Amino acid sequence: MQTIAPKIGIVIADDHPLVLEGVRSSLETFEHIEILGTASIGRDLLELASRLQSDIAVLDINMPDLNGLEVTSELKTVMPEVKVLILSMHDDDEYVATAIEGGARGYVLKDVSTKEIVTAIDVIYGGGMCFCSGIVDRIASLPRTAMSRDDLTSREHSVLLLISDGLSNREVARELDISVRTAETHRKNIKKKLGIVSTAGLTRYVIENKLR
Repeated sequence: MQTIAPKIGIVIADDHPLVLEGVRSSLETFEHIEILGTASIGRDLLELASRLQSDIAVLDINMPDLNGLEVTSELKTVMPEVKVLILSMHDDDEYVATAIEGGARGYVLKDVSTKEIVTAIDVIYGGGMCFCSGIVDRIASLPRTAMSRDDLTSREHSVLLLISDGLSNREVARELDISVRTAETHRKNIKKKLGIVSTAGLTRYVIENKLR
């Protein structure tokens, strides 16, 4: 008997009704995607994501009440199982860095094709991170810090990849079956060896050095 793959449950937030409807209409044409709900303000999105047990939240940045970056950070804290894809017109360094620091698993610009948005959703649902080419360029242009030539250990390399996926110390510990304190120590050592102080910087390092 053929097993039917579960659909990816999506909630969408954008304060522009026409954009919101356009994104919803485009995504729901894909059979493996189910639009569970939409919202025009951040707090409504948080309520939807919790009540409907969504897999992915597709968020605009500019919204009243709570903006997309604030919603991303809140979801990371209270509903880490809900993965965030930022869909925005903004490619500013500050927005990109803040989104990654807040736990976003992907960031695509509104001028990309629907197919690219769906690809990002699929990658994020599968546990990866996905950025459109314009955002990869922005990540690569973030201020550099001096990087040590010290090699990372095999364990530190594993931790680095998980951190770049947006996992917290607790999630890294659970994934690798180590203590939270050990995960924290690995994170500190990685930052010290690479001379990188932020999660966004670590993500850029992974992308630039093609560690995946």
